[in-house]
Amino acid sequence: MTTSYRHEIVGVFGDPVDENPTIVMFEAAFKAKGLRWRYQNFHVRAADLPAAMAGLRAMRFRGINLTLPHKIEGLRYLDRITPEAGLIGAVNTVVRDGDMLIGTNTDGKGFLMALKLNANLDPSGRRVVVLGAGGAARAIAVELALAGARHITIVNRTASRGEALAQLINDKTPGKAEFVLWSGDYTLPRDADIVINATDVGLYPRIHERPRVNMDSIRPTMLVCDVVPNPPRTRFLIEAAAKGAKTLDGLGMLVYQGAIAFTIWTGQDAPVDVMRQALSEVVI
Repeated sequence: MTTSYRHEIVGVFGDPVDENPTIVMFEAAFKAKGLRWRYQNFHVRAADLPAAMAGLRAMRFRGINLTLPHKIEGLRYLDRITPEAGLIGAVNTVVRDGDMLIGTNTDGKGFLMALKLNANLDPSGRRVVVLGAGGAARAIAVELALAGARHITIVNRTASRGEALAQLINDKTPGKAEFVLWSGDYTLPRDADIVINATDVGLYPRIHERPRVNMDSIRPTMLVCDVVPNPPRTRFLIEAAAKGAKTLDGLGMLVYQGAIAFTIWTGQDAPVDVMRQALSEVVI
């Protein structure tokens, strides 16, 4: 009988990536399931992404996560993408099927799961404000529109990206969206139900920063969310809670999108409780 000493390799390409706690979550999941798999953080600069994706193929990784700044550019190096990834225009999870690299996007689905399971809130019929128009914002906004959100306001400093995302929602989903140029401190609409920071402002080591929002426009009727998982209690959420708003941190989204990726890669159900516990022990 031949013994294999090889591990299946997955991981994440990003810049920055050193403080990304995803590795702890996946390593705990593989151990709990008794799988000979390893997850690694790979520091890949934007200019090196083509070489990194070629290396992924050559070394026959089983898959990879793509995080900032690679979620959109990563589309160029795949053989196929799922319909939802095509609609979103960004990829965060890649799986190798034979010699094919297939991309999908689990960010939006992970956020929806956290919204429903952790905040007990159904987005159907709700008015939503999304701060940002990058990869995470696109995934979340599209999934919210598909889930029945009544109206989505996209707030972004770059008009072209914000307008494109609003147009995508209006043209390709049942939802309705508008774009607002982000200049100075943005004042939230009084009737907003859900407010989401989908930027990286507040991510470690920038833990003392928060999105430029008029915090006096936050109301107790709002659910204020942040996609930043590290630290989970961002300055934005702390100040929103002080205004009486309910909050949802980025930890749940990270766990659930990771659980979806785990199943895509391994074909097994993800040990969600194990993954959440492992993350909670290491985030700031």
